[in-house]
Amino acid sequence: MMLVCAGSCCRVWRGVPRQLAHIRSASVAEPGMRRSDEEHLWEAAGYLPFSRAKIGSFFQERPVLKNPFLEDALLRGYLRRHLPQEAAFSDLCAFGERVANEVDDWGRECEVTPPRLVHFDPWGRRVDHIVTSPAWKHMKDLSAQEGLVAIGYERSFGEWSRVYQMSKLYIFSPSSGLYTCPLAMTDGAAKVIQSIGVSWPTDEAYSRLTTRQPDRFWTSGQWMTERQGGSDVGSGTETVAVPQTDGSYKLHGFKWFTSATDADMTLTLARIQDRTGATTPGSRGLSLFYAEVSRDEEGRLKGIEVQRLKDKLGTRQMPTAELLLDGLQAHRLSEEGRGVASIANMLTITRIHNSVSAAAAMRRVVQLARDYATRRSAFGKPLKDHPLHIQTLARMEVETRGAFLLVMDVCRLLGREESGMATQLDTHLLRLLTPVVKLYTGKQAVAVVSEGLESFGGQGYIEDTGLPGLLRDAQVLSIWEGTTNVLSLDVLRCVARSSGMVLHAYVTHAKSLLAGASSVSSLAPAVKAVNSALSELEDFVQVAATRAPGYLELAARDLAYSLARIYTGALLIDHACWKGASPSDTYAALRWCEHDLCPVATKQARGCYDPSTPPLDAALVYDRD
Repeated sequence: MMLVCAGSCCRVWRGVPRQLAHIRSASVAEPGMRRSDEEHLWEAAGYLPFSRAKIGSFFQERPVLKNPFLEDALLRGYLRRHLPQEAAFSDLCAFGERVANEVDDWGRECEVTPPRLVHFDPWGRRVDHIVTSPAWKHMKDLSAQEGLVAIGYERSFGEWSRVYQMSKLYIFSPSSGLYTCPLAMTDGAAKVIQSIGVSWPTDEAYSRLTTRQPDRFWTSGQWMTERQGGSDVGSGTETVAVPQTDGSYKLHGFKWFTSATDADMTLTLARIQDRTGATTPGSRGLSLFYAEVSRDEEGRLKGIEVQRLKDKLGTRQMPTAELLLDGLQAHRLSEEGRGVASIANMLTITRIHNSVSAAAAMRRVVQLARDYATRRSAFGKPLKDHPLHIQTLARMEVETRGAFLLVMDVCRLLGREESGMATQLDTHLLRLLTPVVKLYTGKQAVAVVSEGLESFGGQGYIEDTGLPGLLRDAQVLSIWEGTTNVLSLDVLRCVARSSGMVLHAYVTHAKSLLAGASSVSSLAPAVKAVNSALSELEDFVQVAATRAPGYLELAARDLAYSLARIYTGALLIDHACWKGASPSDTYAALRWCEHDLCPVATKQARGCYDPSTPPLDAALVYDRD
């Protein structure tokens, strides 16, 4: 056993023969002594040092994150086509370099140093401090400096400003330590305030939410979910708002799930009490409120108690808490009883942010897997030289490209609406495609990231590589801001409320995207597949219109998937026809369109939406034999 004396080179060996101790001490001083001689003596005495064990010299190189902007040919091609301004390219290139060399390390720090809740100070006072890592605070300053919210409101690039903003967030998201979540809610809050009308007291808040100055920048929370809630806020919101003589309100209630609880302000729903203490039930009784998060002179939160932080599967970097609102001062933003309608704009923004994060997660795992395939060898050659492995990565690439183009097209539509350039067709498309893009990319992100982890073998399952966090964080994307089924039903509501006009706009625009490919022979199979799928979709709609309402409900999920796949196919074909397109763009379009683009028609032909299906499904799920 060796004892090392601190501050000196003295080594005292106990229980080791003097001869061996002499050899050990002389092993460096006598270079002529053969290493094998020393090891033989040590082994004979039963003391073979670990440093001399025959373990080999191989260590696997890790995948390296390079500039995510320069590594993404599709992103650069898309922007060259639609937003060729040099200022945008220069900014995105510089930001990509910063993400790879600085921000990614912050994101890892946020992961390994998650937030913690300090209920009491050393003297027993209730303070409810949420302590976050220094990196989390760096993310906030960076977000202001880089204009990650501000770009969408400065509108320096007109109708393409949202595409520019979301391109930057797309680069940032996988390295952000989940800071894109508070940014999504901040963007959503700014959108709501802007749409309702900036006035006291929200004028200052709007200015802070959209500033580039780190010392003034605010983030916003979104405190909607209660114990009965989730997506059903109409029946699940119990929080009450008590009117005050000065025109403000005091909020009392329990918020079961509040993301980014360290925000500076929040938007929340509550029911206004009348003089008798009664409230109006259902969605019609909900109003939207604005509240600032502040502390008194003794450091206690005003009108809020943090009950606990949530222990989540993923998104551990971000503080999510249960809050008791006990007299929180707030101001009503919406007309009384119009709270749900007032958050529609916010949901559009946050769902688009969610979709950007999904596409970004897919792109990041593909980038890392692509790099790793050049560094890892198996069975005598690099992974990049194994055709089956490259085929798998190519399939992931096709899914990632489809998700990116679908997300960016919705961002394009949002930018046109905000710049006052949207046609009625654009408006219909934005309404229909927002839930579609969110539900589809959220599910695909989990599948692609999971596949991506396999490409790293066992290392993809080891936490300190940082890779498993990609999958854990991706899982929230299909849940937050509406699950797949909830959004599928939202698509049906959208169709019904527009009397089918959104579907007409969808088919019209999809066909216009195919027009440019009519003379491109290499894309003929893809064009034929999309046109056929569009015809199947129209046939399905005609049949479904003659059936009972329950028929469409059973088909809702498959209908939403069909809308996503067909439209994405049209976008891939359209991009492949651009004069600056690469052979890879054509190949991706062909591969995408080889799949079943209209599963709702396929399953309709099999009788999957027959009225007898629900009882059979229930019998299967609850089979007790």
